Amino acid sequence: MDCLFCKIIEREIPADIVYEDDHVLAFNDINPQAPTHMLIVPKRHIATLNDIEEEGDLALVGRLQFTAARLAAEQGFAEDGYRVVMNCNDHGGQTVYHIHMHLMGGRRFTWPAG
Repeated sequence: MDCLFCKIIEREIPADIVYEDDHVLAFNDINPQAPTHMLIVPKRHIATLNDIEEEGDLALVGRLQFTAARLAAEQGFAEDGYRVVMNCNDHGGQTVYHIHMHLMGGRRFTWPAG
C-alpha cells in the first residue's frame, strides 16, 4: 500500500510522534496551522469517513476523539478550547486517504475557517 500515514505507522517515514497505543498514533503536523497541530490516525487503514463500518470501526473512531481530548488536556489547552477536524474526500479537503483527525490548539479559532 502506498499510504503516507501507513508508512509513518510502520516507521518507514519519520515523524515527530507524540502519542501511541495499540490502535492509534498521533504526531505533529509538518505544516502546522496553530501553535499545536497534531494528526491523530488509526493504525488500521481506513481510506475515508465514508469507509467507516458500523460493525467494528465505531470504537476505533471514538478512540480518535478520546485521544484528541487527552492530548489537549496534556498540552494544557483543553479548558481554553481547541479544534478537531476530519476532512472527507477532495471537496472536503482530504489530501491523505487514511482517516485522520487534526487537533489544533493554542490560539483562538474563528468560523468559517476559510
